[in-house]
Amino acid sequence: MQELLKRMHEWMSAYMKSFYTDDEEVQNGILIKEKHTGYVTANCIALAKNLNLSQHDVELAEIIGLFHDVGRFYQYKIYKTFNDAQSEDHAELALKVIDQLEFFNELDRNDYDVMRFAIQNHNKRTVAPTDDKRKILFAKLIRDADKLDIYRVLEPYFAQENADKMPNFITGRDPNISPDFIKNFVEGEQADYRKIRTNGDRKIVRLMWIYDINFKWTMEKILERGYIEKIVENLPIDENIAKGVQLLRKHVEKILNA
Repeated sequence: MQELLKRMHEWMSAYMKSFYTDDEEVQNGILIKEKHTGYVTANCIALAKNLNLSQHDVELAEIIGLFHDVGRFYQYKIYKTFNDAQSEDHAELALKVIDQLEFFNELDRNDYDVMRFAIQNHNKRTVAPTDDKRKILFAKLIRDADKLDIYRVLEPYFAQENADKMPNFITGRDPNISPDFIKNFVEGEQADYRKIRTNGDRKIVRLMWIYDINFKWTMEKILERGYIEKIVENLPIDENIAKGVQLLRKHVEKILNA
């Protein structure tokens, strides 16, 4: 698979660069996603190795990371947003690109199905039900690898004083938190990120992602980089938020001690 992987990386590099433009706003979004693609691919490889997957499956994880956001480039060029609710589901856009690429015919059919399932489900609120444990494994792997890097991307904007520096595609500068999001947080439930309206909502959603982290390795990286504390420090703490934070910390300990 190494020769195939080389061709895939070469194609993806050329594809991303084909979206370069003199439009500063669009170019900024393209560069952010180009860098994100590299980090997520590296995260997939590292996590797959940590899970002691076979070399074949480490390479499959690499392919999934490399192509998971291939739909983002067309999305941003056309709509100038990464908000799926305001444009198109970027995972579905990714599959449209993937299905047109002939070199994917060289993948084993089972590997191809696993890859499509993982990419299709990497951005959904929950993973679609299936009895195929391999599909579930790789869907969870890409979800962890993706979230870990999105924390990196958004870290500079956790502090409210940096809200005005947010790129245009990161909407919602209001520091307040919508009541529905507070309710989700207190009850330890996943929030519907399609309903994000404020910067406070965005921070709560990123904290709630912690409940969807699947592997100890990922949780350790999140803690090492201080992402949770940086978000909590910039929340308007009241009784309900404090209760949600306490519940979240218990969950983190549970994952670390599993």
